[in-house]
Amino acid sequence: MEWKNLLRGFAMGTTDLIPGVSGGTLAVVLGIYYRLLEAISGLFGKDWKRHWGFLIPLGIGMVTAIVSLSRVIEYLLEHHYEPTQFFFTGLILGVLPMLIRQADVRRNFGTKHVIVLLIGLLLMASMAFLSGDKDAGPQTSLTLWSTVGFFFAGWMASTAMLLPGISGSFVLLIIGVYPTAINALSTFNLPIIFTIGFGVLAGFFVSSRAIRYLLATYPRMTYAVMIGLITGSVFVIFPGFVSGIGTILICGAAFLVGLALAMYFGSVKRMPAESA
Repeated sequence: MEWKNLLRGFAMGTTDLIPGVSGGTLAVVLGIYYRLLEAISGLFGKDWKRHWGFLIPLGIGMVTAIVSLSRVIEYLLEHHYEPTQFFFTGLILGVLPMLIRQADVRRNFGTKHVIVLLIGLLLMASMAFLSGDKDAGPQTSLTLWSTVGFFFAGWMASTAMLLPGISGSFVLLIIGVYPTAINALSTFNLPIIFTIGFGVLAGFFVSSRAIRYLLATYPRMTYAVMIGLITGSVFVIFPGFVSGIGTILICGAAFLVGLALAMYFGSVKRMPAESA
């Protein structure tokens, strides 16, 4: 067992609770990103003992962080919604310089990459008009349709967790499941936790191979999609303009803190895009 991964997992779990700060990004910073993808995709292969020894301590650390810090996030969303959303907005925008640098946009992006980027941006921005009430409270019970929805929300979130620059909680936020997931964790709502959790596990196993392939074979196009989706997501989570000098100052400070935090975590360049 690689027990040093307990601390790595705790750090990654903390970042995955916060929309915009990606656990995948932190894995890049920690130098374990490709090992993580290799371990997940090879769990049932011939080297399964080595992969489980890597992942179990990492998973324990992540779960510990997610469970212990979920109440803090829920409190902030309930009592300080606008500053929290401005903080999230700063985090999301702060990820973009890292992705632009990794993709080497100025040198590597052509017309086709820009078109794909704009399509991703418009598709994501359109969710601001298609999504429901952003202030709606969390769901606390399951129906047939919500069970299916939460499962696939977990699937999409875990896929995002594996991508540097996109966090799982960010995906949950833009599809409206984030408050429900945070509430379920803080109140130990086991049916919802297990439903989303099984989706997360399924997404990890299925998506890891696809992500390894896309980043290795089509990194520029993959980054174009990611940059477009992330940029468009700002339109989805932006809480609107605020009034009152005190509120404006608090929200502005929250935005700047989020921006600086994301830019700090993305400041280490370890994953350049090398091919078209």
